[in-house]
Amino acid sequence: MSKILLGVNIDHVATLRQARYRDNWESSLAEPDPVAASLAAEEAGATSITAHLREDRRHIQERDIQRLRECITTRLNLEMGNCPEIVKIALKVKPDDVCLVPEKRQELTTEGGLDCVSRYDALLPTVTTLRDSGIKVSMFIEPDLAQVAAAARLGAPCVEFHTGAFANAEASGVEAEWDRLVHAARLAHDLNLRVHAGHGINYTNIKRSVRIPYLYELNIGHSIVARSIFVGMKNAVHDMLQLMQEGSEQPL
Repeated sequence: MSKILLGVNIDHVATLRQARYRDNWESSLAEPDPVAASLAAEEAGATSITAHLREDRRHIQERDIQRLRECITTRLNLEMGNCPEIVKIALKVKPDDVCLVPEKRQELTTEGGLDCVSRYDALLPTVTTLRDSGIKVSMFIEPDLAQVAAAARLGAPCVEFHTGAFANAEASGVEAEWDRLVHAARLAHDLNLRVHAGHGINYTNIKRSVRIPYLYELNIGHSIVARSIFVGMKNAVHDMLQLMQEGSEQPL
């Protein structure tokens, strides 16, 4: 099995900053700094940094994205909704990757995958514009065969499977959710889509998560940021990478 890459989502570093510095987050006193967290994650072996610039700016701010673009040495993966304002920012900042996600104001975090089937006509111009500007586009979708096929028709080179249902399933439902991931990943591979995954992946389920067929990259945020409170960002990323390696070496 080839080495699976780890992208670290630093949104919740900014969430902690905004809890105290919502009105003066640009102050030199504002902490913690998501850019500093990103640099520590990179030093520990992360191969990309993910940040979600939401319309309501609840955590990551536009200036954070600009600073990340200037400071990190790996890939910048911008998560974003299909919003004209955010598309303009993406075209200006030029992240390496964009992951298009559904976005609702009332949700605490992204709650599911993007519906590429029903929203095909609305998504196509955005995917085309970003792709034509040299940005690699990924569609954050449920592990559903119809969604995989729609993502391929949109011309996106990657899909990122929402693994929340698998990660949160009760014991009796884990195998059914795992089978959905396996079948969706196989179809994505057959359609020449690169396979990414994320949401709800943690230090407990990581060893199985890396067994998703044709998996190229995992994007993990909350679990790593939570662990970093106790052990520091470098150690949290290192520990996750170690478990990913152990999981990938287990026999199928």
